[in-house]
Amino acid sequence: MLAGVLLTLTACGGGGAPTGLTGTVGPAPGSLAISAVPSSLTVPAGGSAGFTVNVTPASAVPVALSLGNAPAGITLAAGSSNTTTGQQDETLQVAASVAPATYTLTLDASGGGQSATTTLTVLVNPALPASLAQIEQQTFEYFWNTTNPANGLAPDHVSTGGTPSPDASIAATGFALGADAIGVQNGWITRAQAAQRVLTTLQFLAHLPQGPAATGDAGYHGFFYHFLDLDTGLRYGSSEISSVDNALLMAGVLFDAGYFDRSDSTELQIRTLASQLFDTVDWPWMAQADPPLIDLAWTPESGFSPYNWQGYNEAMILYIEAMGSPTYPLAADAWSQWAATYPGFWGTYYGRQYLSFGPLFGSQYSQAWIDFRGIRDAWMRTEGIDYFINSRRATESQQAYAEANPGGWTGYGADLWGLTACDGPGDFSFTDAGGQTRSFHGYYARGAGLRDSYDDGTIAPTAALSSIVFAPAIVIPTLESMLSNYGAYIHAQYGLVDAFNPSFTDTAVTPVSGTVVPGVGWVDSEYLGIDQGPILLMLENYRSGLVWNVTRGNPVIVAGLQRAGFTGGWLAGTPSVN
Repeated sequence: MLAGVLLTLTACGGGGAPTGLTGTVGPAPGSLAISAVPSSLTVPAGGSAGFTVNVTPASAVPVALSLGNAPAGITLAAGSSNTTTGQQDETLQVAASVAPATYTLTLDASGGGQSATTTLTVLVNPALPASLAQIEQQTFEYFWNTTNPANGLAPDHVSTGGTPSPDASIAATGFALGADAIGVQNGWITRAQAAQRVLTTLQFLAHLPQGPAATGDAGYHGFFYHFLDLDTGLRYGSSEISSVDNALLMAGVLFDAGYFDRSDSTELQIRTLASQLFDTVDWPWMAQADPPLIDLAWTPESGFSPYNWQGYNEAMILYIEAMGSPTYPLAADAWSQWAATYPGFWGTYYGRQYLSFGPLFGSQYSQAWIDFRGIRDAWMRTEGIDYFINSRRATESQQAYAEANPGGWTGYGADLWGLTACDGPGDFSFTDAGGQTRSFHGYYARGAGLRDSYDDGTIAPTAALSSIVFAPAIVIPTLESMLSNYGAYIHAQYGLVDAFNPSFTDTAVTPVSGTVVPGVGWVDSEYLGIDQGPILLMLENYRSGLVWNVTRGNPVIVAGLQRAGFTGGWLAGTPSVN
């Protein structure tokens, strides 16, 4: 007998793609009912994505499942099941021949003489080339192999020779916490290995000393210093407490609290420690200089920075976490104050109208963790798009900028672009073959937009690759071209080096890192954890939606989004597809 009446409503997601909103009405007591978690999947042609089927009553597990309305090439593969929890793991497999599109499938279950139905929405992306799948695994190995196994801290940077920096970056450590689950998702490590690494990290962080002293502490008011000694975990040098880097660390903490959801002692400890760490962060303390806006930084020597976070940039996740805190939440008007400067950043740049921030990391860091497809705050409701579409337009704008190439940089075009904060050859100036004086920098926030623009010909692979979820049709060919033309120089053990510059050809100087290759230009010799992280998370979101799917269920993130005024999309039960 049927579990109830299935309702299917047709709606339109943020990108104009059809989405399904379904619900089962009134199942009779004791009858079979199922639901898919998540109810929407993202997977490239030729890939697969895992999901869980919740079955009521639990005793009916395992139930037989089949797909209705599925095109040829989309199939199910059963995994483990648990009769205690009523959960059944499944894998959706998508053949390379399946056309990229959004598909609304019917998931049918039968068991014990009963049947039930629910809906599964599947966004099929263009196929991920083998070369990019390799880069994803190599980028995972960067975090797995270079993170200190004794404490879980991730180095700020690592040389291509494998030597880690003596300082750990807390933001890179947040990405490392996300990397562990991605390794499990792809079968590169076991769940037990990942859980133990995460537990080691959280235990270490939870026991580090906190206080106002200039030395001997790791943080203050629940925040950690931007850079910690890779071995001791104490403040490294004169580094500051960076509010946004703490938000990226806590994003990994919250993600692991959602991913490691089983009842064994290791995963129970992970969830307990994750709550302890997050709930200790005193967000209003970091906003006291100019409430409700959050300050950039604090040091024992100078106190709070004279600057705060306001306007569109990478700090979206900072405000969402702070507003969603169950212990130290920011005031309800924090988001409107943060967004008050938006009108000065909205406009058309190289053919795209969007909320602009020059370096692409501003469009990527928050969205590597949070699924912004279809959900909108007050500003985006007015403009009729969402932040995901905004980032797509930023990506397309950067490609158009490179095609126009107003600076006349070597190699720029539709298949060579990507400006963001990254390494550079150093602070040099020289006259090129055309008689033009060129100036360059070392690490710098490069970008192209209405504001925050700086370009010295340095290309960062993370800028394009971490935008794959937004605009795969232009990102995939760009990365394939990069590998074809520069792969021998920029592709190494842990994926793509941080940056390269075909316009920097001066072999008479010594770059701050890397080398100048005759006929190629400057090539970096380092990987940066905060650039490797978005590559890994975005490739996995493109392949399976894993990080987005887990984070959508986190009560802190949900509460923060709702307090900031976000509505619609998956917050309202509509599957997130675009």
